[in-house]
Amino acid sequence: MPATAPHGLQNAPSRIGFGIGMMLLGIGGMTGMDACAKWLGGSYPINQIVFFRMLFGLIPALVLVWAEGGWPALRTGNRRMQAVRALAGLGAIFTFFTGLKYLGLAEATAIGFVAPLVVTALSVPLLGEQVGWRRWSAVLVGFLGALIILRPGTEAFQWAALLPLAAGVCYALALLSTRVLARTDANAAIVFWNALLIAGAAGLTLPFAWVTPTLADLGVFALMGLLGGVSIYWITLAFRFAPAAVVAPFDYSALLWSTLLGWLIWRELPDGATWAGAAVLVASGLYVLHRETRRRAAG
Repeated sequence: MPATAPHGLQNAPSRIGFGIGMMLLGIGGMTGMDACAKWLGGSYPINQIVFFRMLFGLIPALVLVWAEGGWPALRTGNRRMQAVRALAGLGAIFTFFTGLKYLGLAEATAIGFVAPLVVTALSVPLLGEQVGWRRWSAVLVGFLGALIILRPGTEAFQWAALLPLAAGVCYALALLSTRVLARTDANAAIVFWNALLIAGAAGLTLPFAWVTPTLADLGVFALMGLLGGVSIYWITLAFRFAPAAVVAPFDYSALLWSTLLGWLIWRELPDGATWAGAAVLVASGLYVLHRETRRRAAG
């Protein structure tokens, strides 16, 4: 849930520039985390990758706890919703990291762009929000973009492409849970309990699937977790110092980051259908954001 910008900073150009920079840095960090997961996926079970992602991610989460006032910031007014968010987050990270084993980084990232559209669709039955025909139309067009990338019924279709799609749905559920939690809980509580609960759940599975990491790979595990944790903080800063309508579109810079890292590390480049579908998804997501911003301004 985006934080509210401090009073008097919403229109400060230097602060808005800082917010945009933090968003770009945060999205770049999250993409770097995904690249680490893809790198490790060839040698380690997914449950172990998820465990270390959240374990090392607790370090920046603790820094956020300290920044928001210490242990009192961990009080939660909705334990059940914390559990729901963690379950959705576990599903998102597990399916996305599994998909990265079989798909290119940019392709998986592009399919994951369905998440904002799913949030809009599910906000009606789950949160009772009103969605007009324009946003419904954008959601339907966005799902068409996902189909362009997936290409069901053709030889180009890969079953693994359904995994980042499932991850997008789970991530959308996590975002909706965050909206509810933001009414009662501090950012620190949301981030910390999410990391701890997912790490605990993944940790229970380690006796069934474990590969002792090399020292070098342990460093990659640590980098992955730290990047994931600190990137969340950077993104939080972005929404704190600039309006959501300004920084949210930069979420789609993930496609550029993932294309760059995919080419540098694995010499992967998205094909034409992936670029076309991604363009439709991004355009739909930006339109939904535009309509949401206008609705909030009018309210």
